[in-house]
Amino acid sequence: MAERVSKVGVGIVGPTGYTGLELIELIMRHPAIEIAYLASARTPAPAIDEEFPRLKGRLPRERVGCEAIDSGRIAERCKLVFLCLPHEAAMEQTPGLLAAGVKVVDLSAAYRLREAETYESAYGHAHTDVENLAGAVYGLTEFARERVRGARLVANPGCYPTAAAIALVPLLRAGLIRANSIVINAASGVSGAGRSPKANLHFPEANENYSPYGIGTHRHQPEIGQSLRRWGIPPFGEDLIAPGIEGCDDPLFVPHLLPIERGILETIYALPVSDGLKTSQLQEALCEAYRDEPFVVVRDGDPTITLRDVQRTNRVHVNARIVCPRAGRAGREEPRVVVIAAEDNLVKGASGQAVQNANLMLGLEESLGLV
Repeated sequence: MAERVSKVGVGIVGPTGYTGLELIELIMRHPAIEIAYLASARTPAPAIDEEFPRLKGRLPRERVGCEAIDSGRIAERCKLVFLCLPHEAAMEQTPGLLAAGVKVVDLSAAYRLREAETYESAYGHAHTDVENLAGAVYGLTEFARERVRGARLVANPGCYPTAAAIALVPLLRAGLIRANSIVINAASGVSGAGRSPKANLHFPEANENYSPYGIGTHRHQPEIGQSLRRWGIPPFGEDLIAPGIEGCDDPLFVPHLLPIERGILETIYALPVSDGLKTSQLQEALCEAYRDEPFVVVRDGDPTITLRDVQRTNRVHVNARIVCPRAGRAGREEPRVVVIAAEDNLVKGASGQAVQNANLMLGLEESLGLV
């Protein structure tokens, strides 16, 4: 009989949503970590294989039942915990977990926005853990890899902001597009709205339908702006993210609801810095930025990106091109930059990126369990 390989114990707090299920599925296939604690605030605590019958017979019997959220007990079994809780609940649980010596990857928005005032404006309630907010690392792994390695608390990015930043940061850094001209037209499957029932997500409402929401007011808009200011506008740096950096206000972000289970596709428009900009320059900037990145695929010479290319993977597919839709005044062409980015909102947009960050925090190979 083969000797059992020892794995690192991790916990999931709030495993009964879509991101929790996705995490369980990923961790069950992971060669170096294992589920050591499932925690829920529900009373009575649910059995995860009753909540999701697809898990029946696939988890060890002693790990099927959810337990109480107890930082001390969690710390006895786990080196790291994934928080899949609402924002306010995440702020309540994080201090105790960190004090107990457990590393945390938070999938809520509680620690994504550096400024508490920006968070409070976007989410409509006070931030109750400003101390840990100051030390949290925003875990957009491709740009924050070294900081994530040494982090105790990682704020896992939102799904829309992940695709937007990966698409735009290299073009901004290369000085190819005007930062104040960006418009992000995005669409997501209904799983992005979570598992709790809502009227507009019922099958008769969402099926064969398509609708915008949160136009110019969506909570991810300031998060997108923060990422572009942090990594796309020089001087670059984790601490250089205050609102109002010249030339990069929050971009206009318009999300839409797609009548599908999962996936995000963003069509992004911007003005070129110069009229002579070529598609090859845009693609070269993307290729140079992501040449060695395992989870970003630059579709050089192939503009046709679809959701099926990325569903159930931890990859973002991206490309960019110049288009000239019409002749302007005096017959002069007015070029536009069009960038396409696609990802799975539950994997690279949530649980897959969380595992990517956890791998680094635990000293493991970044791509373990994800390829």
